[in-house]
Amino acid sequence: MKPCLLILIHLDDASRARIEAEFDIVYAPDSTQRATAIAAHSGAIRAVLTNGTLGLGAAEIERMPRLEFVSALGAGYENIAIGHARSRGIALANGAGTNDHCVADHAFALLLSIVRDVPQLDRATREGVWRDALPMQPSVSGKRLGIVGLGNIGEQIARRGAGFNMELGYHNRKPREDASLRYFASVEELARWSDFLVISTPGGAGTHHLIDAKVFDALGPHGFVVNVSRGSVLDTAALAQALASGTIAGAALDVYESEPQPPAALLKLRNIVLTPHVGGRSPEAIAASVDNFLRNATRHFAGQSVLTPI
Repeated sequence: MKPCLLILIHLDDASRARIEAEFDIVYAPDSTQRATAIAAHSGAIRAVLTNGTLGLGAAEIERMPRLEFVSALGAGYENIAIGHARSRGIALANGAGTNDHCVADHAFALLLSIVRDVPQLDRATREGVWRDALPMQPSVSGKRLGIVGLGNIGEQIARRGAGFNMELGYHNRKPREDASLRYFASVEELARWSDFLVISTPGGAGTHHLIDAKVFDALGPHGFVVNVSRGSVLDTAALAQALASGTIAGAALDVYESEPQPPAALLKLRNIVLTPHVGGRSPEAIAASVDNFLRNATRHFAGQSVLTPI
């Protein structure tokens, strides 16, 4: 008999079919379905597949007495009640490493889009405006790139920055012994040094509003910020003020505090590019994430340790 798996995230048909070959699936990708599914199947559910944004709460865990395995599809797990799950002896895994390249690609797509003003140039071209009537935008190559969070994704962003002949610096809670990049002890110091600041740090209470008005002041009127981490890491109100006042030159966000609703305070601003949290989504990245989940789940239910534990 296949274990019962509760899926709390949206999956395409192909991914669901692959997982359904190994599990009896309860599919509940929205909040209404979620509560109903847990109430109806609480006694049968042995595994949960979620992500860092949607998470899994302690009260929900308590409603599932047979739950023994919880996995985040991607790397993030900030809204999973990790401590409570561990107190129950529940095995925990995530998708670390499965979409690093995809997120790093998207970070650079956002950086190039905002620095070179691609959306506005596209709009101007469609309206018949020629280049002589438009402001020139700065180059990207050869500039200083600051990375907040030099994890797997941060490393891939740094590799892309090196391909643009950029000077590279980073901030972590403490320096990495294996990193050759220049280390800065605070985000403000890094921002003051940087032309471009890319955020790839994990979410959660420890990084809430890490990127705030002081950081924008340090980045300065020619600086740009890109966030591909979690919306909670960046203070939206402070960013709106910084963009409107010219404190910084521009921003590009794939994530925001109001998800899935767009950030209302930013929508009318010209000097920002927004995408709907798609940085880690591509056919290749999703396939790799599903592969990783299935490997971890198979190992767990065979009595083995998972490959990518939280």
